[in-house]
Amino acid sequence: MTAPPITAARVREIDAGQARIDPHALVLAGEPVVVRGLCRDWPLVAAGRDGAQAAADYLLSFYNGRPAVGYTAPAELGGRYFYDESLTRLNFEAQRVSLSEYLGRMLAHLGDADAPSFYVGSTDLDQYFPGLADAGNDLATADPALANLLRSIWIGNRTTASAHYDMSNNIACVAVGARRFTLFPPDQIANLYPGPLEPTPGGQVVSLVDFRAPDPDRFPDFAKAVAAARVAELEAGDAVIYPALWWHHVEALSDFNMMINFWWNDAPPFLDSPMNTLLHALLSLRDRPAAEKAAWSAMFDYYVFGPAGRPAAHLPDAAQGALAPLDAMSARRLRAQLLQRINR
Repeated sequence: MTAPPITAARVREIDAGQARIDPHALVLAGEPVVVRGLCRDWPLVAAGRDGAQAAADYLLSFYNGRPAVGYTAPAELGGRYFYDESLTRLNFEAQRVSLSEYLGRMLAHLGDADAPSFYVGSTDLDQYFPGLADAGNDLATADPALANLLRSIWIGNRTTASAHYDMSNNIACVAVGARRFTLFPPDQIANLYPGPLEPTPGGQVVSLVDFRAPDPDRFPDFAKAVAAARVAELEAGDAVIYPALWWHHVEALSDFNMMINFWWNDAPPFLDSPMNTLLHALLSLRDRPAAEKAAWSAMFDYYVFGPAGRPAAHLPDAAQGALAPLDAMSARRLRAQLLQRINR
């Protein structure tokens, strides 16, 4: 039994030509937003209007020859980069490739309904295509405040990145082709049925639901996720901005696609990864008795998830220790203390 195709509310849209775009403010609002025409003036976008070959030629004019990772999957998988039936192995091949050669393989299959899936995942722009951003393919061209964001490029044919989350805020700019983003708030995690922590198709946990044919018997609560979903249909020159930890399912809809993402996180750089905390919580908390877990939940609400200043507010400065606001030095001390406890 299969469900009908996913339909959901549209992501709110604004036009880049109508007002100054402040991604930081948009992210703080806690909702995704489509910005029509945010990158319409990029030379890469202009090259794409002349066709896939022109876009590839323009991009490769900046390529420094460094081998990258190309992901290839058989045509019968329909571009869905995922697992085999055991959920312990991936259903595609990853290998180091010359991007000139790999893009040539993509272009050779343009218009081929039985083409394999070709995919170059998040690849650092400056390490592989130095000078591309400086040539006008960068958001800093429109707003210097957006300079120095981490930039990565994605290239492929008709591929699908299964729903997953990232730990950074994201501006996803479609440079060539078209893409569809289906986005879900972080609180929909249970209704998306996350897969294994490892291995993962692209470094992050992905939803096990096949969005092309959701199985309501295996994933009965997926309908609740769909009710909370937002859809963004993007053409070349458009972008979608969304906060960290929003789940996003990304479909490349053209025979040849390029996207450049800009990533940032407003947390201080000395903070540790929350994923390390989650893994340690699996080790230390998950399998304790329910009553004890409830007590620890209250403890975490007090020390971690509640107001940051509350636990230390009644203590003199000299006695606050790790409860005081963190800086780079106190973060190092706390990390050393934690490592010492783990290694006992």
